[in-house]
Amino acid sequence: MKPMLALYGHPFSSYTQKVLTALHENATPYELRNLDPGAPGDHAAEWRRRWPLAKFPVLVDGGRTVVESSIVIEHLQLAHPGPVQLIPPDPAAALEVRFMDRFFDLHVMAPVQHAVNAALTGNAERRAEGVAWATQKLETAYAWLEGEWAGRTWAALDRFTLADCAAAPALFYADWTHPIAADYPQLRAYRARLLARPSFARAVEGGRPYRHYFPLGAPDRD
Repeated sequence: MKPMLALYGHPFSSYTQKVLTALHENATPYELRNLDPGAPGDHAAEWRRRWPLAKFPVLVDGGRTVVESSIVIEHLQLAHPGPVQLIPPDPAAALEVRFMDRFFDLHVMAPVQHAVNAALTGNAERRAEGVAWATQKLETAYAWLEGEWAGRTWAALDRFTLADCAAAPALFYADWTHPIAADYPQLRAYRARLLARPSFARAVEGGRPYRHYFPLGAPDRD
């Protein structure tokens, strides 16, 4: 029997939620080693030993340590495949999925993180500048996504993939940072579909007790 997968991360972390969504999609057994300071157990030292850059999530699979959320999900498909194929075998289709994965990480989640980091400084001027910069970047990303959507249900292809695992937490927090306007009905509907997806809904529930951490103020919804 293979040892239980161990995932070092935080339930409120977007990139931890990205991997959790992939794990839940295929009902893959795992143990979450919660890195919140108030959580039971003390996993921080082992997490930092395994990944000195101190980013999460980190997956431990037997004797192997896997880092970076997209690579973790790729590893899960290779080493622990399930009924939901998150990266298609066809190279061209896989390229589309990987592109959308990178789009949501780099052009949606990264601006959110920029605004969050600025707010965490406690400096009102830096907070305002960070939110303004993120708003501009997110508005551009929203407009591009709406224009590309063309009535599709999921981010790439015709089924739930790695791209949707990335989109779910990215759009979840992006809408808190800069609300998706009614001008983008397809994008708003897509975000609602992601929130209704059981795999992501479970990740959202896991992070609910930590909403007070969101420095821009978590809205009373979702």
